[in-house]
Amino acid sequence: MDDREIIRLFFERSEQAIAALSEKYGAAFYKTAWNILGDPRDAEECVNDALLGVWNSIPPQNPESLPGYVCRIVRNLAVNRYHANTAVKRNSYYDAALDEIELCFPCSASAEEEYEEKENMRALDLFLETLNKKDRILFVRRYWYAESMEDLASRFHTSRHSVSVKLSRIRKKLRSYLKKEGISL
Repeated sequence: MDDREIIRLFFERSEQAIAALSEKYGAAFYKTAWNILGDPRDAEECVNDALLGVWNSIPPQNPESLPGYVCRIVRNLAVNRYHANTAVKRNSYYDAALDEIELCFPCSASAEEEYEEKENMRALDLFLETLNKKDRILFVRRYWYAESMEDLASRFHTSRHSVSVKLSRIRKKLRSYLKKEGISL
């Protein structure tokens, strides 16, 4: 079933929409949550909460990219759960991914800085367009999907060290690009 048909089912309030969405993309949603949380029960709960969130938001929302829309919900729920679960302790690989990328972006502290934050995201999108496809995929898989270095090394048929060096170079390019765009770090 294609995505437009699934969205149509949501607009009709058919429970088949949840089943079709879960069947088509459930594994990808679960993997995203699991990469962040590292716990199968928490990951499954985030996916279920996301499916409920989609049910409650479509309609009125009509996303252009259904998997992107739902994945964003899953990821946000997983990050929130991660922060709740690790208020006292730290999770090694997800914290490592956050630590790696956070130095590239200034932290926004107030609502007045929302515009700046949107400009930062626009700049990130433009930066990603400058990367070759392999580097862009590597960057997104690490910093959006929170894939571990080991998983990335396996996916790209290379060593963990090679992935680490490549990501370091991409982050260095990103910092340089953001400075050139006038975004203070």
